[in-house]
Amino acid sequence: MWTAAALASAAALPRAGEVWASVPPESTQQAVGYPSLFLLVVLGSLVPVVPTGALVSSAAVVALHHTAPYSLLFVFVVAASAAFLGDVGLYWLGRRGSHSRNGSRWLSRLRDRAAPERLELAQRKLHRHGVLVLVLSRLVPAGRIPVMLACLLSAMPLRRFVRGDLPACLAWAATYQLIGLLSGSLFSEPWQGVAMAVGLAVVISAAPAGWRRFGPAGRGGGAGA
Repeated sequence: MWTAAALASAAALPRAGEVWASVPPESTQQAVGYPSLFLLVVLGSLVPVVPTGALVSSAAVVALHHTAPYSLLFVFVVAASAAFLGDVGLYWLGRRGSHSRNGSRWLSRLRDRAAPERLELAQRKLHRHGVLVLVLSRLVPAGRIPVMLACLLSAMPLRRFVRGDLPACLAWAATYQLIGLLSGSLFSEPWQGVAMAVGLAVVISAAPAGWRRFGPAGRGGGAGA
């Protein structure tokens, strides 16, 4: 019995090797890449320190150089879905935290991430324009957290937040995928396009902070101080 099983296993090994060798490398990369992209974007939405825009742009560059059909569409759907799930999860935690002691501590830590003047500006714009501000907050670097906090402080219902956040996540995924497409189309090697896409995403993310620090208002404040 053992010998027969061993012979059967030995006979199956070449067939398994042939099947493994016949799997295209792109399929293996996509099987790992899409779940990884989804998890990282969700994590970046819940913990606003992961550069999710750079991740989406890099994935778009890699998908551009793939021959598999619908690769770019899959990147867009995965990125938008993950961003939406992360935003809704963070907002749900924020609403729940406003009614509990431990949650209020978590909410206060999230509030510390937003500058007071940006939070005040987000509250004024939310009062004036409603959920349309959510779309802009996803496109403006460092604008998502102040607007989300403004929604929480105004006790916006979760259903209304979802209606505004869905188009915001779609626009965000499309914008950073476009950055990846532009970067990938300039180079023949994927790694070159990825490097350019990451650089552009980082520059875009850091631009508002740099302007506040080194712009006319920042220089004036520094001189006055």
